Amino acid sequence: MKQAAGTLSALKLFRRGKVRDVYELGDELLLVASDRVSAFDCILPTVVPGKGEILTRMAAWWFKETAGLIPNHLISADWRDICGRHAGLARLPAAEFEGRSMLVRRAKRADVECVVRGYLSGSGWKEYRRTGTVCGLRLPPGLKESEKLPAPLFTPSTKADAGHDENITRGTLGTLVGKETAEELERLSLALYDFASRRMAACGLILADTKFEFGELGGRLIAIDEVVTPDSSRFWDAKAWKPGPSPANFDKQFIRDYLEKSGWDKQPPAPPLPHDVVERTARLYREALRKVTQ
Repeated sequence: MKQAAGTLSALKLFRRGKVRDVYELGDELLLVASDRVSAFDCILPTVVPGKGEILTRMAAWWFKETAGLIPNHLISADWRDICGRHAGLARLPAAEFEGRSMLVRRAKRADVECVVRGYLSGSGWKEYRRTGTVCGLRLPPGLKESEKLPAPLFTPSTKADAGHDENITRGTLGTLVGKETAEELERLSLALYDFASRRMAACGLILADTKFEFGELGGRLIAIDEVVTPDSSRFWDAKAWKPGPSPANFDKQFIRDYLEKSGWDKQPPAPPLPHDVVERTARLYREALRKVTQ
């Protein structure tokens, strides 16, 4: 998404994340999902066209599907409706915002990421190989990469808009947000993961792991940011899955795998992505959206 000079003069930037730009609208916020890609905590110089629209559509779909489990911050993902609520936005070019914007309630963000792992992969697998644990939780010996865990694990991490997120224990989470809030974050995260993993299993997909974010509004926790997208989750093909590295996936693992083999030291600046990697990633994201929301 390329924004013309002066396009955003009517908006006040609240926060620029790795992927989303967040603008202030009084008690509400406008979340605009860009086509930027982050990997290994770096923003890549190459975008994936259409990615922001896919993330927005999928997040909005999941927010509606999970509203019975936990309230969330979504007000609308329809650009005409959003402009109807905030007339000044109608002056902005719809081509830059339509399909990739969500109007949301403003909540006090819990500055942690609530990760749930149903399978042993990513940083969890790397830690397990070293210590036999994931975020301090002892696991049975002899597990293989991508193997299904005996039960889903709640493994929180710090939240960094830039730089590195770090895995933390549940005890550390309690210190950061308070014991009762930590317990509620764990309960809600596991409930959302269970709901989403069952829905995805019906689509022929495995939800290997995912992360949730929460905020406080009106004295209660609500889901914010995004829910179960290819950016925040690992989506695996259930028919092709077996323990081992890089199962067939519909998420940005394809980009991570390319970068792992590229020789990049994972320090900024990140290298550009070749055209074929961008095209394949875009196809995988589109297929994930189709499979999940069909």
